[in-house]
Amino acid sequence: MKTVERIFAEKMLAIKAVKLQPAQPFTWASGWKSPIYCDNRKTLSFPELRSFVKLELARLVLEKYPEATVIAGVATGAIAQGALVAEELHLPFVYVRSSPKDHGLGNTVEGDLQPGAKVVVIEDLVSTGSSSLKAVEALRQAGAQVLGMLASFTYSFPVATEKFREAGVELTTLCNYESILEAALEIHYINDGDMATLREWRQDPAAWHAD
Repeated sequence: MKTVERIFAEKMLAIKAVKLQPAQPFTWASGWKSPIYCDNRKTLSFPELRSFVKLELARLVLEKYPEATVIAGVATGAIAQGALVAEELHLPFVYVRSSPKDHGLGNTVEGDLQPGAKVVVIEDLVSTGSSSLKAVEALRQAGAQVLGMLASFTYSFPVATEKFREAGVELTTLCNYESILEAALEIHYINDGDMATLREWRQDPAAWHAD
């Protein structure tokens, strides 16, 4: 029986939300060279897959954090997913900006967040973890209790794992880097040589370069 991670990996590859190009790497905003590019937002364009993500994330909230009183989405990628989950669970929704609004009230957290709220954070993708945990910190400063974070995908970087551990935040994802690689290998999107390169990149992405 296939795991949720594997099912979602196959669905992501089917809609080309994940692209693997070890020989022609992408350049991230950070300047890193990367043999993979993941665009979770593309799932919103496919109703069946959009519903799958919503229901699986909602299931995780109920299983892991039944005491949750608020769902928070991380702007901008997880606003839609977070709102869908909140609607499914009939819970209040807020979202967290990457930086305070530069006019008006100057909010970082948008919506009605009461002190002491028990929040589950929804993220679309976790890379190094910095921006995701910045959202957690903003919620904590606003007086919320962050129960944990759920995300669609993680690259599973060791640096991210360490950051989440240090911040005391539990991260659970629907899919991960290894699941994508295994699914891609099975459909012959990549070969064994590509697999070795892709695994090498994940260990030290900042220093990696294509041969």
